[in-house]
Amino acid sequence: MSEQRNFHEVRFPADLSFGSVGGPERRAEIVTLANGYEERNSPWAQSRRRYDAGLGLRSLDDVAELVAFFEARAGQLYGFRWKDWADFKSCAPSASVTPLDQLLGQGDGAARDFALRKVYASGGQAHWRAIAKPVRGSLQVALAAKPLREGIDWEADYERGVLTFADPVPEGAEVRAGFEFDVPVRFDTDVIQVSVASFQAGDLPMVPVVEIRL
Repeated sequence: MSEQRNFHEVRFPADLSFGSVGGPERRAEIVTLANGYEERNSPWAQSRRRYDAGLGLRSLDDVAELVAFFEARAGQLYGFRWKDWADFKSCAPSASVTPLDQLLGQGDGAARDFALRKVYASGGQAHWRAIAKPVRGSLQVALAAKPLREGIDWEADYERGVLTFADPVPEGAEVRAGFEFDVPVRFDTDVIQVSVASFQAGDLPMVPVVEIRL
């Protein structure tokens, strides 16, 4: 079964993920040489995000909602959407989405499809993150700085994060977009253990969630 077919297009309850803790994980292989120098390499071109959904639980009703969601996803079997409250926009968290937020590419006179992406830049270096799960209704698109209309000038595949123009994009024309997005994830555990007495005493269950590649 492909990863796309093994995915449910449903978002984990956003009010529960609001209190979660998590963020990007990088994998580095470091070898210390005899002279004390290091050789460093990374097998991952993209980071992978991890979260703990248990920290967002505030009541036994929240626990029941979590368990229902876990059962409906068959535990780790099916992926789902996750809102990362610290990073869910194409712009800064305090800003509003605009169609000029992110550069998706330039036209070559033939291409009509452009994948959504977001840049993370610091100190003269930039990393482009592929965005596979944009939020429906949030996508804004501009061609050569001119806003375009969905359903007339372009369409989007909200399950793959691909933008398709009605006509080939003219050579050299910049394609830009702004959007909100979810992270494709799955549960990273086969079991959820909850003790009512412990929960009421402030002991929250651990519910790890991990990003998946699509």
